[in-house]
Amino acid sequence: MSHLLDRLNFLKSNRVGTFANGHGQTTTENRDWEDVYRNRWRHDKIVRSTHGVNCTGSCSWKIYVKSGIVTWETQQTDYPRTRAGLPNHEPRGCARGASYSWYLYSANRVKTPLIRSRLLKAYRKMRETLGPIEAWAKLQADPILRGQYVKTRGKGGFVRADWDEATEIIAAANAYTAKTYGPDRVFGFSPIPAMSMVSYAAGSRYLSLMGGTCMSFYDWYCDLPPASPMTWGEQTDVPESADWFNAGFLLLWGSNVPQTRTPDAHFYTEARYRGAKSAVICPDYSEAAKFGDIWLAPKQGTDAALAMAMGHVILREFHLDNQTPYFEDYIRRYSDMPMLVRLVEQDGKLVPGRMLRADDFSDKLKEENNPEWKTIALDRNTGNPIAPNGSVGFRWGQKGKWNLEQKTGGKDVELRLSMVLEENHDEIVGVDFPYFGGEATKHFTKCDHPSILTRNVPVRKLKLADGEAFVATVFDLFCANYGLDRGLGGGFVSKNYDEDLPFTPAWAEKITGVPRDQIITVAREFALNAEKTNGRSMVILGAGLNHWYHMDMNYRGIINMLVMCGCVGQSGGGWSHYVGQEKLRPQTGWAPLAFALDWARPPRHMNSTSAWYAHTDQWRYETLKAGEILSPTAPKGDWDKASLIDYNIRAERMGWLPSAPALKTNPLDVAKAAKKAGKDIPAFVTDQLVSGKLEMSCEDPDAPENWPRNLFVWRSNLLGSSGKGHEYFLKHLLGTDHGVLGKDLGEEGGVKPIEAKWHAEAPKGKLDLLVTIDFRMSTTAVYSDIVLPTASWYEKNDLNTSDMHPFIHPLQAAVDAAYESKSDWDIFKTIARKFSEIVPGYLGEETDIVCLPILHDTPAEIAQDQVRDWKLGECDLIPGKTAPSFIPVIRDYPNLYKRFTAVGPLLDKVGNGGKGISWDTKVEVQHLRDLNGVVTEDGVTKGMAKIETDIDACEVILMLAPETNGEVAVKAWEALGENTGIDHTHLARPKADEKIRFRDVAAQPRKIISSPTWSGIESEHVCYNAGYTNVHELIPWRTLSGRQQLYQDHLWMRAFGEGFCTWRPPVDLKTITTAVNASARDNEPHLILNFITPHQKWGIHSTYSDNLLMLTLNRGGPVVWLSEVDAKKAGIVDNDWVEAYNVNGALTARAVVSQRMKEGTLFMYHAQEKIVNTPGSQQTGNRGGIHNSVTRTTLKPTHMIGGYAQQSYGFNYYGTVGSNRDEFVILRKMTKIDWLDKPAKVEAST
Repeated sequence: MSHLLDRLNFLKSNRVGTFANGHGQTTTENRDWEDVYRNRWRHDKIVRSTHGVNCTGSCSWKIYVKSGIVTWETQQTDYPRTRAGLPNHEPRGCARGASYSWYLYSANRVKTPLIRSRLLKAYRKMRETLGPIEAWAKLQADPILRGQYVKTRGKGGFVRADWDEATEIIAAANAYTAKTYGPDRVFGFSPIPAMSMVSYAAGSRYLSLMGGTCMSFYDWYCDLPPASPMTWGEQTDVPESADWFNAGFLLLWGSNVPQTRTPDAHFYTEARYRGAKSAVICPDYSEAAKFGDIWLAPKQGTDAALAMAMGHVILREFHLDNQTPYFEDYIRRYSDMPMLVRLVEQDGKLVPGRMLRADDFSDKLKEENNPEWKTIALDRNTGNPIAPNGSVGFRWGQKGKWNLEQKTGGKDVELRLSMVLEENHDEIVGVDFPYFGGEATKHFTKCDHPSILTRNVPVRKLKLADGEAFVATVFDLFCANYGLDRGLGGGFVSKNYDEDLPFTPAWAEKITGVPRDQIITVAREFALNAEKTNGRSMVILGAGLNHWYHMDMNYRGIINMLVMCGCVGQSGGGWSHYVGQEKLRPQTGWAPLAFALDWARPPRHMNSTSAWYAHTDQWRYETLKAGEILSPTAPKGDWDKASLIDYNIRAERMGWLPSAPALKTNPLDVAKAAKKAGKDIPAFVTDQLVSGKLEMSCEDPDAPENWPRNLFVWRSNLLGSSGKGHEYFLKHLLGTDHGVLGKDLGEEGGVKPIEAKWHAEAPKGKLDLLVTIDFRMSTTAVYSDIVLPTASWYEKNDLNTSDMHPFIHPLQAAVDAAYESKSDWDIFKTIARKFSEIVPGYLGEETDIVCLPILHDTPAEIAQDQVRDWKLGECDLIPGKTAPSFIPVIRDYPNLYKRFTAVGPLLDKVGNGGKGISWDTKVEVQHLRDLNGVVTEDGVTKGMAKIETDIDACEVILMLAPETNGEVAVKAWEALGENTGIDHTHLARPKADEKIRFRDVAAQPRKIISSPTWSGIESEHVCYNAGYTNVHELIPWRTLSGRQQLYQDHLWMRAFGEGFCTWRPPVDLKTITTAVNASARDNEPHLILNFITPHQKWGIHSTYSDNLLMLTLNRGGPVVWLSEVDAKKAGIVDNDWVEAYNVNGALTARAVVSQRMKEGTLFMYHAQEKIVNTPGSQQTGNRGGIHNSVTRTTLKPTHMIGGYAQQSYGFNYYGTVGSNRDEFVILRKMTKIDWLDKPAKVEAST
């Protein structure tokens, strides 16, 4: 029947019968119309892939393809089972993942290479008569032409280009920069390699072969908790989510599990059904709060005070009034509590000094190897001082004693924990501890007590090489620090919880607002469960606590609780700190590919926080002075005279932190000068620095010679998400329109730095070229000079792992890359090819100089047991000891492309390794030749294994990593066993014949193999839990004492009052000034609120919030959350347009007025793009900013420490952190909504 007749007969009944007692009917109608719906869900194939969104989900997805087009995605449900009695990891996914395919064919997709039109016109004009590099050089030499495209960044003006021209400009800029300024002026920023390892490695391999600078991300994201390396010598190793199920008590502290850990939240609810108790701590009524037995709502920023009070309860009830045998045994074996601390006299009083070392004794306790790095305890049986196994001094220079066996000199010992008994101490002395609670600003509760609290401690008097000295155990000082009365007399110690003395529950109630009975109850229940279950109490921790300036105090307070209760390293217990997708499980297999370690070592790494602080000139606006954060017990020195940038400069020149660029002079030129002078490079650089003829770049960040010149951003939205001080990036790094409302120290007449050279006028527009590689037009892309279209996660092959589960699985090309996009591997391979085409005759085989900081997990980490600055004449400049190492590295620029696409010779010659151990890889390299094929064409790579495709790159990672190659895992455990003197190979031998290939993970996610890279194991008996091998295999933590380090004895830690954990109120960043507070001047209703940027729903740093489907789930654009009480004060109602601003800049958003919010806070979930539904700011006249438009980075000196065991630099391990939660903003209702949609005035270009 025709459709026309159907329509004519629409009202005519077509029923021919009934069924089901008349409830159903049969008809004669045509049902072809149903094909529309059937066709919607028909597909040609299903391909496994995942999403690289840094949400930690790492979920396996089915990608449905029809006629070469991705039509939709659903969750895969074929993860391997966990084990009997344990829930499985699936289903995994969320609404964000289920809507990702929208991007592939959306208007927001970057389809072709794009170049800023003014740049392209100028370049093409130059190219008419010049070669690529000469054309770029001439363009940069013309300040008018350069300024024309620099000043239009962020203002549109892109034109389409082809790949050849786009890559030519990039290659020319890189070559010119390397030759003119130095290769270390070429920066690259990309985060979280675990979410797409090969895509990250593509860019970092290109940069490393050139000598460019790879920027860190974990510290910059402010998710790197320095407390983790301080305590464990490890950065954020955490349990998998399945281990939550094994816990008896789950304390959710600042973590909103149902919202930000959606794929894993079922383990939490299943643990609750199993009978686990749970408490939730967060200032707002979060989605997690409803799942707890109890909800504690402390005032934001006071978590350390709460943790100290809970620790006070645990110490009192489980260590002092009652000695829980399991707890006592645990802290004696696995913490630094028994270690001795030397008390030093200062202004006639005693303060805790350094840990006692074997070197302090005249006979060095017969320890000849590294005696200055061997910590000392008392033998419980003899009372004599001994150097027990395991400290960092045993790790380097000798074999077989770096373990946690209770031995010294081959004899069994038991360490004395306390000297409190009368027969165990010589005297009771008063020891001073700093107190900072009286420094709270008006927005926080001030609890006034003296800034120095003297408490009594039992001590022994020992005869040392330099005379007699008092010593105390860490445990006894620890108890005194918590203010517990132990019957030793003295003041500032409490006998009960109701006394208003520092760190009691009553004291914490005043600061946090949490009732003392709740504090006592949660602490008691947490410890009781740990006592009954041998440590199965777990804290699930959200990274928001780490976004405060004094983040360490928050974390160390919680870590103290876990160690006191013996939870770390026990299945179902420990520290579950979840942020982004940080666990790059096949790390040691990935690193040679990513940083070209197969061709040259070392690579150039830089901690981003220090770099961006300097190069965006945020240091010029610094209002926080060192004297404001200094301890009242600080040793004598010029501590309060130096500014924060000065501390960073000192740290860089002493080799504590990396420096990028490192030398003011091009390192290629310095190497040539050394050769001309007939000197070896380390000696030449040393002489030149000491004489002052050569300068370090960090001392003059605003000099044009020291600017970063080229910046690659890929797999990232630096300017739309993580860029703390967003407006400073725009003003100084990019040189375009910005919203900075404050003035720098020069304009304000403030105190200027003493180390950093001051220029009267700050530079604007330091970058010559900004290149973004993305599949969508992000905020960063909008501000770029060149945008290259990359393949989406359904259009490329890659690898993906997570913290949350032990599986490795793939991203796969379900379809060809759409439009003109390429995979990241192919993009950087294309740039490398173009670079090698144009550089012959301009750059050849050159000697570069890498200034390498003193690295953790190397023998150099025990370089500086004393703090001495060579530039101040306190010591000689000794490369690798008192300063960075100066290492010559050969760059073969004409063969960069060939090196990029082949496995280099160093893996055959020197092997591979990680975290202080190494092993031979000749067998694995031969396997790669067999698997990937060999290069047959003549040249430097002939006969080497190929890395032509992204799958080839995946195979390199899988073949080299112990986590995916059982044969390598056994070799790695053997290597570790040589240091510990214990055979650990049983952990990998059952998997010795297993080699996981890319096609294996394409078929099904595969569980990784246990490796010494990580401190947990993969087993059919226990879930992955961090610290498990330390406790059960007696492998030391990689710290000074070899144990969990609760006392930090470095000079700078003591100077800033953080030897022990304490309460430090948020700092005053002085961002609300009279000059900037227009609302107060105009008598407009306004609020001053603490600005908080939590993780968003179904994501962490995922910035994919411009998805049209996702926007419909909220307000369709940026929003901020505030309480009903605050909103009423300022006349704000739900959905009003509001503006938040301070000296750093301004942002505009809709207001979400909610009863779940605590007064005094403003939440803006990150990352919300300013390119979607964002009106102009009334304050700046520009479009409203991102969440980081009202923030500015501020450095902390204690995060700069290096050359000191666990406090030594490592890429994304330790360094300065970009905190942003101490900020306050002015919030007001907007009176004028301007969409800035009028045509811009176009300046005529010449």
